[in-house]
Amino acid sequence: MDLELGALRALVTGSSGGVGAAIAQRLALEGCQVIVHGRRERPAAQQAESIRRSGGQAEVLLGDLTVSGAPERLIVAALEGGPVDVLIANAGPFAEHGFVDATDADWTSAFAGNVISAVGCARGVIPAMRRAGWGRIITIGTRGVATPLPNMVEYSAAKAALVNATKALARELAGTGTTANVVSPGVILTPGLREMFESRARAGGDDRSWEDIEGEVVTDYAPNPVGRLGRPEDIATAVAFLSSPLADYITGATLRVDGGITPSVNP
Repeated sequence: MDLELGALRALVTGSSGGVGAAIAQRLALEGCQVIVHGRRERPAAQQAESIRRSGGQAEVLLGDLTVSGAPERLIVAALEGGPVDVLIANAGPFAEHGFVDATDADWTSAFAGNVISAVGCARGVIPAMRRAGWGRIITIGTRGVATPLPNMVEYSAAKAALVNATKALARELAGTGTTANVVSPGVILTPGLREMFESRARAGGDDRSWEDIEGEVVTDYAPNPVGRLGRPEDIATAVAFLSSPLADYITGATLRVDGGITPSVNP
């Protein structure tokens, strides 16, 4: 299916690795001009070069979006190179804390990295999207919004705020041709997550391959009807669709890409 993304330019925050990198790769594969964003030059440059080697178009912008004013500066820099038709607010650091353990600084960090950064980027692109009469803003949530994670309490709360803000934005953008949606991942098999589980297995004397280990990980850690952990590419596919002109009638929605792990019927 042609997603009709070939004439568009997309900024993917936090796209020098992990899920963000997969999103950038998929959008580039669909013909988007992609802006790869990261905090460190080398990983971002490597990701952009990987896209170019695959025949895509990519440029690089750097910046720590948790710094005050950084989201706005990033958008100014991005717009200097042309329109930003699609914004994927993927950057979102997380840490493991319980309710009692999380400090005021932990809460502030979670909201700065997951909410304020995305809101600042969205504010920056909205005026041009309004003038153009078309745009896409997609934020990345988490299954912890519907089923809060007690070991990631401030992260789950911050993502819940981001989902609320995105839905409010969708209503504010009514009639402008610009949509705002959330993609909510389940447990995604990033390199770091795989290494964590493989290390645990090795520590227990288990030398099986990952293919053999994953089934038990799913059962114990992320039981879901599909029967596997998600891949970054699963998220990228959903994001690419919502980024496209084919998704014109979808706004204010949360698209769960979690293998069915979330039991709630609430949005």
